[in-house]
Amino acid sequence: MDWLKHASGTVSGENMKGPLHFACIALMCLLPAAPMAAQTATATASLDRRIAITFDDLPWASLDPNTPLPAQGTVPPRIAAESARLVQAIEAAGTPAIGFVNSARLLVRGQPQPDRTAILDAWLDAGLELGNHTATHADLHAVGVQAYEDDILACDRVLRPLLAKRDHEPQWFRHPYLRTGRTLEDKAAMDVFLAAHGYRIAPVTITDSDWIWAAAYAKALDGGDAATQAKLRAQYVPYLLRMVNYFEHRSIKLLGYALPQVMLLHANALNADTYPDFVAGLRARGYRFVGIDEAMRDPAYRRADEFTSALSTSWIHRWAIAAGKSWKFYGGEPTSPKWVVDLAGVPIGPE
Repeated sequence: MDWLKHASGTVSGENMKGPLHFACIALMCLLPAAPMAAQTATATASLDRRIAITFDDLPWASLDPNTPLPAQGTVPPRIAAESARLVQAIEAAGTPAIGFVNSARLLVRGQPQPDRTAILDAWLDAGLELGNHTATHADLHAVGVQAYEDDILACDRVLRPLLAKRDHEPQWFRHPYLRTGRTLEDKAAMDVFLAAHGYRIAPVTITDSDWIWAAAYAKALDGGDAATQAKLRAQYVPYLLRMVNYFEHRSIKLLGYALPQVMLLHANALNADTYPDFVAGLRARGYRFVGIDEAMRDPAYRRADEFTSALSTSWIHRWAIAAGKSWKFYGGEPTSPKWVVDLAGVPIGPE
């Protein structure tokens, strides 16, 4: 996400290069006979690139729990088609994925809706995982620990029986807004509560502003503007790949190796329509797709998380802050183009 812009304006400058990059430059001087491209290819091939893909706000980010009850169905046909395209794209790509559920999105005026639950069934039928994202997308920093725990349990009461039909149990919890506690005491209380209910926190190491692009894409869809839709799709995938590259280099700079990443996306039309191209771009870069459980086996994820800010930032940045890295470490994070932000109509720091 354009997280630093919310705090202090746009961060500019080229992407910082990791130690591996500088090692390659040093080798150039020692091995003049080897072409630069060959050395770069060798160094690149040596990286173990793995990524776990996660989607927030299931069953669908734009489903409204307060719409009037229609005579037939509460999922608009366009959303039903978009959701089906996303699941089909994930399944066709053969990539593991987990979707994090806001159970209130399954209701309309407090009443459970089978056509909304059917979206989650489709995820499970495709062999995908589901996790808890609170019932109402609550903000821990705003509502406090007790109300937040109640919201987690409200989602659990819906999610647990749904998974039990397939002999599964919910294991993963994702904090809305990536806000994990205003104080260390709140964070410790949440750790105890989640562990007591069988949940592990699903961190995010690759953040992005797909929600901005998705808002712009929704406007283009609403307006029937095919040219703008195509322009957004064409520029969105390279933007995501730049974000992956940025956090890959940040992990190398901080940890000394390419971390198995956990990437945050949202259940929306833009991701449904671009997922095959995004997967192709990652595979061209040498990435293997893994489940969140495999990614989390990396020892970096056992680092203490003492981050208490409201900024929705990557765990890599959290670890870097704990390690006392200077502001230069965070420079170069890709930002959303002004024309996309303007079309989306969302408030954000200056571009």
